[in-house]
Amino acid sequence: MTTQSSHRSISLSRDSAGRFTATNTRGGTLSFGSGADDDFTPVELLLTAIAGCSAIDVDILTSRRSEPDTFRVTAEGEKLRDEQGNHMGPITVTFEVTFPQGEAGDQARTVLPDAARQSHERLCTVSRTVMLPTELTTTVATG
Repeated sequence: MTTQSSHRSISLSRDSAGRFTATNTRGGTLSFGSGADDDFTPVELLLTAIAGCSAIDVDILTSRRSEPDTFRVTAEGEKLRDEQGNHMGPITVTFEVTFPQGEAGDQARTVLPDAARQSHERLCTVSRTVMLPTELTTTVATG
């Protein structure tokens, strides 16, 4: 039996002005930038992480019953700048999922709302972290 560590980490390297590559511990990479081109920005990655985390939860819980015909998720909100600094306002995650006709599709449609609720209320680590007070520390190592 393989035990998976609960520790998560990424490393970031600067590729050029306003462009970076993140690397996970498994060697996967993701490039992103400041918004000067069509690469994702950090805020778009946050929305992607929230939607992606919930999508995985909902997919696991519904596809046990039926494979979806369509499965789309959007995450959106306004980027604010106010007395609290820069931050996102309320974020809305919307699922647009269809299943084939028949008993299996009916079962998947029935569990879909509860699957989305469970993801929001307890399963999705990303959205739960955003919603809960989470300590974040920034340090600077000089060399």
